[in-house]
Amino acid sequence: MDLYMMNCELLATCSALGYLEGDTYHKEPDCHETVKDLIRYLRREDETRDIRQQLGASQIIQTDLIPIIKQYHDDKPLFETIIRLLVNLTQPAIVCFGKVPKDKMFRHYFLDVVSYLQGYKVAFADEEVWTVLSRKLYELLQLDWESRQEEDSLLIERILLLVRNILHVPADPEEEKRTDDDASVHDQVLWAIHQSGFDDLLKFIASSDSEQQWCMHVLEIVSLMCREQTSEQLARAGQGRSAGEKAQDELELQAVRQRELADRQAKIRALGTRHSRFGGTFVVQGMKSISDKDLIYHQPLKEISQVSFDREKNPKRKPKNRQPMKDGDTTRRSTLSIRLFLKQFCEDFLENCYNGLMRTVKDNLVRMKTQDHDETYYLWAMRFFMEFNRVHNFRVDMVSETVSVRTFHFIETNLTNFYEMMLTDKDDITSWSRRMHLALKAYNELLMTVNAMDTSKDPAVRDSANVIKSNIFYVMEYREIFLTLLRKFDETKQPKTYLKDLVETTHVFIKMLERFCKTKGHIVVQKKRKKTKRRKRTAEQGAAGPPEPSEEDLNTVWDGLSGDLSTFIQGEGELPQDVAPFDATLDTPLEEQRVQAMISIQDSLRGGDPGRALATLRAAREVWPDGAFGSADISQEDEFMALREICFTALPRPAPEQSEENPEPEDEGGEAEEEEIPQFNMTEQDFNFQDYIKRFANPQMLKPYVRLMADYRTNSTHINHCIAKMLHRVAWDCKMEGLLFQISLFRIFQRLMEDPAGLSYSELTKFAKYVLGRFFGLVTRSAPSDGNGNIFPELLFWKGAKEAYEMTEGYGSYQDVRKKKRGGAEWSPDEQEELVQWYNRFKEEGGEVDIVDRIRQNFSDPNKNRQQIVAQLVFQGVVQDRSELKRKKRPRQSAIWREEEELELQELFDKNKHSDDPVGDIISEMTEKRSKKKVVEKLLALGLVSDRKDLYKKRRRKGSKKKDKEEDFMLDDEADMVGLEEGEPIPSDAEMDVQDSSDSDSDDEQSDESDGEEETVPTLLKRLQDEGLGDQLQWIASGLERTADDRETDESGESVPIVPLTEDSETAMEHRTFQKLLKTVGLAPPANEQESFWRIPGTLSAAELRKTADVITGKEAADDLPAKKQPSSRYKALKELAKKQGKEKKRGKPARQEEEEPSTASKSGKKRARQLDSSDEDDDESVTSGSSKRSRKDSSNNDMEESMAAEEEQDKPSEEGKVTKKALESDSDSDEDNVPLRQIAHARRRIESSDSEEDK
Repeated sequence: MDLYMMNCELLATCSALGYLEGDTYHKEPDCHETVKDLIRYLRREDETRDIRQQLGASQIIQTDLIPIIKQYHDDKPLFETIIRLLVNLTQPAIVCFGKVPKDKMFRHYFLDVVSYLQGYKVAFADEEVWTVLSRKLYELLQLDWESRQEEDSLLIERILLLVRNILHVPADPEEEKRTDDDASVHDQVLWAIHQSGFDDLLKFIASSDSEQQWCMHVLEIVSLMCREQTSEQLARAGQGRSAGEKAQDELELQAVRQRELADRQAKIRALGTRHSRFGGTFVVQGMKSISDKDLIYHQPLKEISQVSFDREKNPKRKPKNRQPMKDGDTTRRSTLSIRLFLKQFCEDFLENCYNGLMRTVKDNLVRMKTQDHDETYYLWAMRFFMEFNRVHNFRVDMVSETVSVRTFHFIETNLTNFYEMMLTDKDDITSWSRRMHLALKAYNELLMTVNAMDTSKDPAVRDSANVIKSNIFYVMEYREIFLTLLRKFDETKQPKTYLKDLVETTHVFIKMLERFCKTKGHIVVQKKRKKTKRRKRTAEQGAAGPPEPSEEDLNTVWDGLSGDLSTFIQGEGELPQDVAPFDATLDTPLEEQRVQAMISIQDSLRGGDPGRALATLRAAREVWPDGAFGSADISQEDEFMALREICFTALPRPAPEQSEENPEPEDEGGEAEEEEIPQFNMTEQDFNFQDYIKRFANPQMLKPYVRLMADYRTNSTHINHCIAKMLHRVAWDCKMEGLLFQISLFRIFQRLMEDPAGLSYSELTKFAKYVLGRFFGLVTRSAPSDGNGNIFPELLFWKGAKEAYEMTEGYGSYQDVRKKKRGGAEWSPDEQEELVQWYNRFKEEGGEVDIVDRIRQNFSDPNKNRQQIVAQLVFQGVVQDRSELKRKKRPRQSAIWREEEELELQELFDKNKHSDDPVGDIISEMTEKRSKKKVVEKLLALGLVSDRKDLYKKRRRKGSKKKDKEEDFMLDDEADMVGLEEGEPIPSDAEMDVQDSSDSDSDDEQSDESDGEEETVPTLLKRLQDEGLGDQLQWIASGLERTADDRETDESGESVPIVPLTEDSETAMEHRTFQKLLKTVGLAPPANEQESFWRIPGTLSAAELRKTADVITGKEAADDLPAKKQPSSRYKALKELAKKQGKEKKRGKPARQEEEEPSTASKSGKKRARQLDSSDEDDDESVTSGSSKRSRKDSSNNDMEESMAAEEEQDKPSEEGKVTKKALESDSDSDEDNVPLRQIAHARRRIESSDSEEDK
């Protein structure tokens, strides 16, 4: 900007500051006020930043402000004011304009401001200025917090901001023209900072606990100090190059030399041997020009193939939004003195400041105490200093604050957030892309640090690394992030340096994961399983209106309207006049209108109309002066708070009335619709490293690698190694070299083979020869008749796993292999023809029954499942898509019962009303299926039943029918005796009820199992392990161990339910073999319909539970389970007696031959004994019986003794009874006498009573 175009007032103000004479500056008397005027001018500048440009053009900082600071720094008011002005003038251009302008004029203004800032930075490369700033900052930091005033804290912050602004000014390489190992302007500023001692003050602030409020300023300044440096260069500054580095440099130099010689020779060959004076014009025979004559070519040619018509054409320009993004980061090598200074600074910072500062910064970030995007400085510091520590002198304790699983989570969360913002905030894609790149670098360095810990000599460090690795490998998000980033890479939004870092990070992660899998052998990882949950929305929920806003939303709304509301309350705004909270012409009651007025006020507030809300409140106050809307003399503050309370209160709103013209029919039960809510359940599974690598065998994953491989000349040796390793994993480890048969990759191989410096890329060259050899070998073996005639056109397209396999193995081979893996049988021609005939027939017939189901019912091979039939129909082309054969959803049932349905329901009820499960039997026979709830409600509505309880499913014990026939008690319990395993531990009353109820539900099943061969625990365990239920067995064992721990402290003896929380566990609990194992080890099934879960009985001790858990997990043999008690002679006698009487009954003989005509008293005695069967156990060891049960038991014992005595007068003990009595006497000391079964209890009391009768 020309000085003659400056504002006259502004120019006069600058002149009033003073003047510079030699090295001495003479200030004017009103210099202080003049500086304040300049600050006022800057406040009033327009969007073009004209005041800032004019002051920059006048070089006010170079000629006035810096000299004033040097000479008049003791004038505290003037010094503070000038610091304020400097902070304003030096703030970054991006802050002044908000973003880089796209408009041409504003872009010009933006560049002008940047050029002025670069001039300011040159002026600040003065050691004297930094000495003044250091002295002032030192004096302020010496003050205690008690004596430090607010102005002092403000001056500290402004000095730090000034330093930040100066270091933030971008470099101008074209203007500076500095090479590596030369001092740039930035280096000169850094050296001035170092000479003044300002860097020591920064380290003091970073390490001091009392100066934590300046942590973000310090971190930002440190990042700007080292922004042009790499941590590796700083760590190795001052050290001699190693032999490996020298050899690498020589190889690179040799490669460049060979490439240069090859290019020179190619140019010489292209010119030919003829002199240039005779090689300028050629006639191309056989190629016509615009006329009918031969083409005349005015260029030197050596071969006819060099004829080209594109030399003078303008190349096709790629649109700006499709061009690859350029990397804006620039790094250079500073002079040795600067690098040594920064190296020492980093060492001191790591040793004294890093952990404390990063802890404080992380806390501020989590608590949202920082500004937007301040997390980028945290990520940069983490990446830079951790890499410096790893390369220079690796010590984990120096960076322990950022080496944890929480840090992985923090970076992963920010990385995902940056990517999402890059997709949504399209106006600022570049900034979000750079932040995402920075997070990726931090993630890479964190992995490198953990990898370095794994090779440490300290076992504690190695153990810590294993803990971190086990956590990050277990969580699914940490494994999936690289797959996602590779799949979503876009060169128009992310620079090539980002892709290089991504490839390197992926390589490090896979290498660590592979080593971890080889070391551990077997690892378990987390897997997310999607489960769709259907939620029914009722009509009441649909009519409830919009949901109530959250408190956070209401706070946001209130913050936006509170200012306008205060203006209206104070009478400064005009309120609307068309407000009527009460309408006398309506039939609505007065109370309802008052509620509507309150809702109207709330809607106005939440809708952003505070004026109407206030007018409605005041009008309602006049209509209802009872105080509901405030008193007549309410103050402004109370009125403001009353409106706030109305805004935040959840008022009850009436449901919207349904239109009478279009009434919506109610669905049954008030159901309106079903919502599918996706839910994700976390499960565990065994990790297979090879399967994980196969996920990279995908075109979307390989395209970034091939794109990066095209720049193999500019890539580092390590990047080329990472590319070759990943492609080698796909081609060799996964046996999918067909994925790499792509023409773009072959073109890169061709360039690589023809490169004169190809020896420098031996790894890539070796891999290229392998892939090309496999391809040409395939071409040699294949023939057009084999279906592989399209192998060359296939090179033009990227292929998936299926296409690649068919390309190498033959077309159609993929389906054959897939069919074999699924176990599908081959289809013979006759079966194929039969399938088509059945399909055409059923399709012509139509009907509501599914076609595939009808085909399965009539097909000759019953082993063909639905999936095989559908696949074969699609394969033959009978149907075009699988969706045509999907089962049709049943139409929604009407809520109205038709007359014929009611008649059918009455007939079915009369038929099944005496069954054990009347409702279940009715539903099974109904033509139109309805829910159990609807059937019960309809039965009640028709008056067929008066109480719901009459329809409950009846639970009956085994042998109840035999009791009704008043047979012998041994025959009553014969089925129990037969179903009981010999030597089984005697259960308590509660467990006996569980056993009875479970027996009643599955009588035939258990009888079959009892008659068959008994399976042992090892057999069941092996079968379940083979079926893939090992994780569920581990879950049961861990539950038993937890229950054992609880029972050591709590001996209440209560049973514990086994609740499956995952889908896999729930499936296992329904498995027949799994249930058999649970029952075998002593766990109890659900007792009745009211119970849903298996239970751990309360009679099992902690030691028994632990032994059972060890057997299930395989730590102990099954012999270590609590031994089942061997059957005593008493038990055998009772069982034999029961079996014998059961056989006699089947032959039609009486139960007792001695009792041909039993007396009435005996019969009544037997009947009473059977009636008391459910409550007459005299079991002292039972811990589950209630107090009411005990009272009933005491009252029934006397009656039972009387009935038994009457019975024994008529019944003399038979021979079987004597044998049984002897068995009981010989075995009276056995452990089974403590907790007898019902059957043994009956037998014992009966025999003992008969024995006592004989003694009498």
